[in-house]
Amino acid sequence: MCWRVAPVLQVLLITSLNSKRWILPKGWPEDGLTPAQSAAREAFEEAGVIGEIAHAPLGAYHYLKDRKDGGAMPCSVDVFALQITKELDDWPEKGARELVWLPLAEAAAKVGEPGLREILCDFGKHLPRARRHA
Repeated sequence: MCWRVAPVLQVLLITSLNSKRWILPKGWPEDGLTPAQSAAREAFEEAGVIGEIAHAPLGAYHYLKDRKDGGAMPCSVDVFALQITKELDDWPEKGARELVWLPLAEAAAKVGEPGLREILCDFGKHLPRARRHA
């Protein structure tokens, strides 16, 4: 979960490539990278953001990934907090997705997966109050 304080706590949502639903940047684990490092790499590739990644996940949620053959595959996603320190002008998937920064409650209302909504709603409780407001 990519987050920043500007001037209040916001999280970054992107659209999925095919269904265009609102999601967090995410991807498959990559060889040679920890799950946290894989998450940070996906955030760079999908949304052009760089930051400080937490080593432990905030939680996990489950969803059905649409497959090209028309079927669906159950997936579990570990969510890592990535405090954004830099937003790039260019990145690998620029133009392929929409991006939006939203306060937690608005982001939670936009996502479809109940487990992801719960993680978003709980995230602000994990940050000291001083970090939620600039």
